[in-house]
Amino acid sequence: MNTASYNLKDDDVKEMDMEGDLMYKALAVCSSLEDFEKFLNNLPRPMRVEANFGVIDAKGGAAYYETNNTGFVKVDANDPAIAPQGYLVYTNFSYTGRYNEGMGYIRQQNALDIISRESMFSQITPHWIFNKLSRSFYHSFMGTDLTSPESSPERFTGWVLDQDYIPRRSSTASVAIQGVKPGENPEMTIMWTVLGYPPAGVAVPVLLKAGAPSVLVKNTRSDNAPACDMALALKYKTFSNKRGSGQRYMNFNLIYNSNRTGYMQELAPAEHYIETLFKEPIERWRRDGLNVNELLQYYKDADDAVSSAYLSLTAGR
Repeated sequence: MNTASYNLKDDDVKEMDMEGDLMYKALAVCSSLEDFEKFLNNLPRPMRVEANFGVIDAKGGAAYYETNNTGFVKVDANDPAIAPQGYLVYTNFSYTGRYNEGMGYIRQQNALDIISRESMFSQITPHWIFNKLSRSFYHSFMGTDLTSPESSPERFTGWVLDQDYIPRRSSTASVAIQGVKPGENPEMTIMWTVLGYPPAGVAVPVLLKAGAPSVLVKNTRSDNAPACDMALALKYKTFSNKRGSGQRYMNFNLIYNSNRTGYMQELAPAEHYIETLFKEPIERWRRDGLNVNELLQYYKDADDAVSSAYLSLTAGR
């Protein structure tokens, strides 16, 4: 994966934004961090990128590579001198870039506060990441959390400025890659995926074999997957004011409220059902090997759960 960095570029190269092309090529030839480093070293310069590339492998490797047109710096998550707590948090700047330039400092602090406060008492899972980070409306700079009664927009009009929260109007998805331990079959790498807008989306797993659940796949009726379109429809309601600077404000009561009728609250049971649905078979497949036919049936069950959740939600409005 990559996050755009805005404090690494130190040249006047005009043609940029080749991060997706770089990752596509790397995935075809790399199976380890060492492979990725060789790949970067052998690319022609300029590389036409300015990004933090996050990489994990099936051998326990995990690192970010702060990369610009001419080179890269590896930031190793397994190095206790760099990541003493065992994790790294990135937004849209690089640690080795120009000081105080770039973007995402407040969003990074939001995540750091949450992780440092809760990781000692919680198991870090994909769903923990979605619920505690991707859908968090905690704001470290203001010291508020929109889901808490004392900071709730329900006390006022319900509208609030969408600024420096982890989920943003521009957010298009949230993805958590659940890797494997050394010695486990890499086929059991799982991409848990929330499409569209994380506060209005549902997490569904995708394994390397047997394609993906149909709700995550583009069809002939739209340029997006159904799960994406259903989440976007809710996001557009949340950001419905189009006049002037009104598009910067969200109607937070639609996302979360004390009556528990917010999108985030009403969709939670469907996500929990899917998490529970896959828990036992994933553990079994890690031990005994993947059963593709069984996986396809679970995909169908997940499709039905997602579609049903959105139908129930919209029918009640």
